Amino acid sequence: MLTFHATIHARPAETAPGPVLHLAGADYVTLAVSPEALGATTFACSFEEARAKLAVLERIYCEPDGSFVWVSSQFDQLWQVDGNLYDRAERVLFVDLKGSCPPKEFDRLLRCFGWPETPVMFQLVREAVLLGESEFRRWAGKASRQSLVAPGGD
Repeated sequence: MLTFHATIHARPAETAPGPVLHLAGADYVTLAVSPEALGATTFACSFEEARAKLAVLERIYCEPDGSFVWVSSQFDQLWQVDGNLYDRAERVLFVDLKGSCPPKEFDRLLRCFGWPETPVMFQLVREAVLLGESEFRRWAGKASRQSLVAPGGD
């Protein structure tokens, strides 16, 4: 199971390794991306194309504004992903995601935005750092085994 609160971005070509982040007992190599590249790099799909691909997933509810909720089958381990699409210049700029799901379902979700042909990176919302795909999956897998909310937090 992957557990996350992150923003998915298409990975700009100008991405470089950033500082190492020590988080919850593990080290993660972050990514360094200029704000200009982050704001200018979009997915290859339009908002409407992404919504149409999301709509094909079973047990998903997608609003016209790009917000969506995707839930597990009643026969599976319970999981839910809440998300929202954001676009710029007729292309998806980033996707906010919060929740948990199995890795195979996460792959299905990413395919709605052109992955794996379009490389992706993930901005952790609480930590405000960017991770490449493998580091993100390692973090989200570990997060699923721990609480994402700090003791005494919200």
